[in-house]
Amino acid sequence: MNIRLDVYPKSWKDACVTAFLLVIIPVIYYFELYVVLPTFYPPWGLAYLFHFAVGHFILFNLCSNLLAIVLIDTSIAGKMLPTDGVNWHFCSVCETFVPARSYHCPTCNVCILKRDHHCMFTSCCIGHYNHRFFLVFVLYVFIAILYSTVYNVQYIYQFITFDSYLSLLKIVFPLTMLFVKWTSYQLQLSLVIVGILGCLFTGVLLYYHLNLILNGFTTHERGRQVSVYDQGKMNNLKIALGNRWYLVWISPCIDSVLPCDGAVWTTNLSTKGK
Repeated sequence: MNIRLDVYPKSWKDACVTAFLLVIIPVIYYFELYVVLPTFYPPWGLAYLFHFAVGHFILFNLCSNLLAIVLIDTSIAGKMLPTDGVNWHFCSVCETFVPARSYHCPTCNVCILKRDHHCMFTSCCIGHYNHRFFLVFVLYVFIAILYSTVYNVQYIYQFITFDSYLSLLKIVFPLTMLFVKWTSYQLQLSLVIVGILGCLFTGVLLYYHLNLILNGFTTHERGRQVSVYDQGKMNNLKIALGNRWYLVWISPCIDSVLPCDGAVWTTNLSTKGK
């Protein structure tokens, strides 16, 4: 498995979205563990320490899987590929034949093995070797936001009053209200609203990508309704997450060998449309 050295964003959109992610993670971390949590449990008591430990476990998996996504090279660059294969096609940009399920990314400017999609949050493509880490990363982002939202709603409720029309505006448009009347409460409410929206977004994203994996699709193949790589839900999980798929959620350091090399694929010899 090769390591990517050129990890910088290739477009201004990637740079903005990735920068937002890198800023919001430590901000939310500080807000949840050092502002919200002490209002529910006495600092350094047993309950506080339990949630503090859970929070750091989530943070560790979130950040380490993010790092794995970015650093693991899932492109064809520097890889020894077979000289022939079924359903290979020629890439005019890379000027080489590439395996089935591999496609050129115009942003990364290289062909990606089993390319699923280009992720702006990580400024890189999600493909054969980092698919596992992407799914677990999304899982922990969803868990983290859902976990914190349960407490955030209770936390912010104590500050909400409905004594004027501005109270409703503070709830519906917290970011706008920062420019009208800046308070630390408005900033906190904004973080809570961002968290709720993030929970909805990552929940849908997690369901979508898990459904793709279980049915043997990549995002590209789903659009074309190509189902020839569907090996059954259990085998599809192993193809994406490795032979120890049931342990990958614990830590990205756990070895889970992928049954495929990203170049040669077994098909079920059936298709749904073209």
